[in-house]
Amino acid sequence: MAIRYNLWLEPDNTARHKTVEADLERYFVERFADYPHIRLFGADPYDYDAPFNRLYDVLIARAAEYCERTWSYVASPEQLNRCFFRAVGRSNKFVRDEQR
Repeated sequence: MAIRYNLWLEPDNTARHKTVEADLERYFVERFADYPHIRLFGADPYDYDAPFNRLYDVLIARAAEYCERTWSYVASPEQLNRCFFRAVGRSNKFVRDEQR
């Protein structure tokens, strides 16, 4: 299996990696706007049919395609995951249950 991830192939090109990751975060925040509010807590985190889990799978796949198409850059799964959850933290589309 060949290594494809730009982060691994060009580890010293930090400026490009940071630029792509910033764009991925923006991409995720913009995609969240397409969905209604999503409740983060209360559902079983291992339920693949829970709205948040379905959203994660779909958006990670779309972001990987977007990244390759727009930047000619193959993001690693870790980069995609990190950018997704940073965007979740910045977005107002996710509703959190009250902590007891």
